[in-house]
Amino acid sequence: MKILILSCAFPYPPLEGKTQMRTFSFLKYLNQRHDITFVTQASDEVLEEDIASLKQEIPNCIIFPDVTQETTSPRFLEKAKRLGVFFQQGTPPKLLSHYSLKLQEYLDQEIDSGQFDLLTCEGNNGEIYIRPEWQKKLPTVINIHRSLWGVYKHQRENHSGESGLRNQINLPLLRRYEKHYCSKFSAIVTATQTEQKLLKNLKLETPITVVPNGLDLSVFPKRPANSGGQRIIFIGAMDKPANIDAARFFSLEVFPKIRQRYPESILELVGIRPVHEVLELGEYPGIKVTGPVSSMIEYLHWATVCVIPLRKSMGTKIRTLQALATGTPLVASDYGLEGLSVDGTGVPLCAMRANEIDEYVYAIGRLFEQPKLREKLSINGRTLIENEYTWKRMGERYEQILLTTYNTSHKLSDNSP
Repeated sequence: MKILILSCAFPYPPLEGKTQMRTFSFLKYLNQRHDITFVTQASDEVLEEDIASLKQEIPNCIIFPDVTQETTSPRFLEKAKRLGVFFQQGTPPKLLSHYSLKLQEYLDQEIDSGQFDLLTCEGNNGEIYIRPEWQKKLPTVINIHRSLWGVYKHQRENHSGESGLRNQINLPLLRRYEKHYCSKFSAIVTATQTEQKLLKNLKLETPITVVPNGLDLSVFPKRPANSGGQRIIFIGAMDKPANIDAARFFSLEVFPKIRQRYPESILELVGIRPVHEVLELGEYPGIKVTGPVSSMIEYLHWATVCVIPLRKSMGTKIRTLQALATGTPLVASDYGLEGLSVDGTGVPLCAMRANEIDEYVYAIGRLFEQPKLREKLSINGRTLIENEYTWKRMGERYEQILLTTYNTSHKLSDNSP
């Protein structure tokens, strides 16, 4: 097929974040099997060498400058004006502020040319460029990396985000916005089952399919040996509210009880941009806040146990996949293990599940003391990722959705009067 792919987020380097990783991985897979034209935007912060590297992987790559209409933080009146635009037009002002007329004109010309078999929109930021009438010309697919309405809804239900009047106003507006833009597409792809369920609540006629995130196993090799000792790590960006909460919960409520039983145990909080609430945890006995590190892989390989003690979040976590892939014994909450089959009847044990303080202490204690259990989790975790969560596997699933959408569209066209 000849596929036009749009992503407003520049997808290189592919390890910068989930959006970049997901977009680049699908691009790379599809480019090996189809005729791809990739259209994206790049801000002034994107390095020339990154642009060159992307073009080496995806030769037919068209890049437009990221046009930002707003350069300063809006004051109260400006916020009110933006909210008024949201009410009237239905599109969040943040997306409108990056709208490029030149990119729109380019897309209009390409779609009118009739040369493409299918269009995909990677992430909801690009939906602003997709015209509803394009569905009559070619099948269109949106790969929603993150549902804005779903995030707000989850935060409100779990008291983990902004509250008050702004949230009460934004939630129904975002629901209306998401339902509107989803109706422009022939098929919808989500990264998590949670978001699939949320979007199904919108009563859309469009089919919604889950294709989870994956990993490049060449980047996350299994560690050569199962580490003993009593070294615990928690990895993640240390400025995100869910990670701050998890770091403080584990450091202040769980780890002291572990230290009582295992005085030599240490806890390392590994991740970029640690805020004050995280940095101050480094003052407690046995706890080290590393900040950014040169190799996350080395920390995973050296750790006795990796913990993901999230108490608020949604969707399958890349870091969970990383810990499993490297064979690092994992103890995580229901939130940390969301979307994964890691335990239960008939399922090989890949990780220890814990939500309460005593459950963490019990699970980590078992892993400290039982090398065979550590080895079991190490082998099973790696096997799970190899079998189910490689980007090659996810690329195959994504490609099948595109082929099905294309074939369905052509059958409907053939049957039309």
